[in-house]
Amino acid sequence: MHRIDDGHVGRRPRIGLCSVTFRQLAAEQVITAAAGAGLESIEWGADIHVPAGDPARAEIVAQRTADAGLAVASYGSYWRAEEDISPVLDSAAALGADRIRIWAGRIGSAEASEADRSAITEAIADACASARERGITLALEYHSGTIADTPGAVRRLLDDVPALRTYWQPTVGASDDAALHEYDQLRDAVAAVHVFSWWPAAERLRLAERASLWNALFQTATEPRDALIEFVPDDDPALLAGEAATLRGWVTSR
Repeated sequence: MHRIDDGHVGRRPRIGLCSVTFRQLAAEQVITAAAGAGLESIEWGADIHVPAGDPARAEIVAQRTADAGLAVASYGSYWRAEEDISPVLDSAAALGADRIRIWAGRIGSAEASEADRSAITEAIADACASARERGITLALEYHSGTIADTPGAVRRLLDDVPALRTYWQPTVGASDDAALHEYDQLRDAVAAVHVFSWWPAAERLRLAERASLWNALFQTATEPRDALIEFVPDDDPALLAGEAATLRGWVTSR
């Protein structure tokens, strides 16, 4: 079995927030919300708050994050395999992020030809080599429309690019049992989990409304380094403290 040990096995995940949860807020407001909710870290997104290729902005956000007593969990990039990784690495380094979330192309694994897959895999391997030179790990977004959309597809990428890790989130529409089975197939390689409760499709619920999924997941023997809240109903910052308390209860109850 492909296995990566980042030294975190057996410890509880660090609980944090994806800044994309509140795209409508300035970075400073995201920091205030996360600190006020008692969270420990923030994954900063490249789409709004920390644009790729603007290291000066990344340094400012990093300092303000640290001043609030929060860690930088990771850099949530939207890098796709055909793009130049250099601006992303520059911002991640300035941010002090040791992990970058990336996307495995723009085509699902079932539709991808061998040529498609080879090109994406080669680009990711090259990006991992560049990232490693700067002390940064790359981790896949587990998502439809990429060749990291099923446990088997992710495993194939991990086998081909040993330096790579993955994020995990429940597949939209998957039952609790199906989602937990997916996670179980990847758990040893999962660096971070994006925590949200959508059901039965993309309807945004409070986290507690899928307690049977998340509580079971956080009781597993092998845990990710980070558990990051992503999405709340109506993008409402007033809900964050309650969601953080729910997540904290799950990760500290074992």
